[in-house]
Amino acid sequence: MSEQLELGKVRQMWHLLEPLHAVLYYAPEAFEEAAALGYKTDERWPSYFAWRAAPLGAAGAERVTSAFYSFSPRMVEQYVPAVWDIASPGAVLDARLRAVDRTYRKVFGERVDTPETAEAAALLRRAAEAANPAGRPLAAGNAELAWPDEPHLVLWQAATILREHRGDGHLAALLTAGLDPVESLVSFAAIGAASVERFASRGWSDQEWGAARERLVARGLLDADGTATAAGRELRAEVERRTDELAAAPWAALGAADRDRLTDLLGTLWVEVLSAGVLPAETTLGIGKV
Repeated sequence: MSEQLELGKVRQMWHLLEPLHAVLYYAPEAFEEAAALGYKTDERWPSYFAWRAAPLGAAGAERVTSAFYSFSPRMVEQYVPAVWDIASPGAVLDARLRAVDRTYRKVFGERVDTPETAEAAALLRRAAEAANPAGRPLAAGNAELAWPDEPHLVLWQAATILREHRGDGHLAALLTAGLDPVESLVSFAAIGAASVERFASRGWSDQEWGAARERLVARGLLDADGTATAAGRELRAEVERRTDELAAAPWAALGAADRDRLTDLLGTLWVEVLSAGVLPAETTLGIGKV
């Protein structure tokens, strides 16, 4: 298999897995579980920071800001470490599995208990266990957790490990490209990955966004109107290519036949998740646009 095709497969697997992971942040069942723990649910951020950061333990704002990277430190400080005063990381981890269990049973129905779902879970677990967590804090935190018994929860946990493994590598690619947290968002918006309004959810002020844009203009990466120059598009393409390279090892470990089989199995679940209407039409990840 050529390098180009292999990296294309790596990105395809990310596109298939991300919706399966991300239901945790949007599903009504997840907000119900968060409310039962005591979190406010009039906005999604209290539960988001709790769900995603819990594998790190009772981490403080600086550690979560570092691991999440693209959020304004001020925004993180609104929620962390206060989320651990409401519920312990262990209680959050138990609740997030309940949330995924309920969500998957609602979205997938009887498909939750099929041999095909169990097969997909086993393949994904193999890939996740082949993912080297060195230098990847969120992947390592999730990889350290005990595996659930039910195949559909194994599937979600493996998807989460692989998703965070890729995400941690993506941050390394951004750092190598010389893009700080807010510049990473500005440059991504500049290539049309998502709207500026969508990226505003990360908590940066207009002044911080404008200053980052000016820095990127000075580097020749953006035009004055905020759109990417040819050099800016090339740099972002390099970031994505490097991200794919850093995420490739777990998929290489499966082998071509099992990768293809997993693609077929996940494709069915992917359609079900998107058809359920749980996820927003636009996210900051640029899936389908990069």
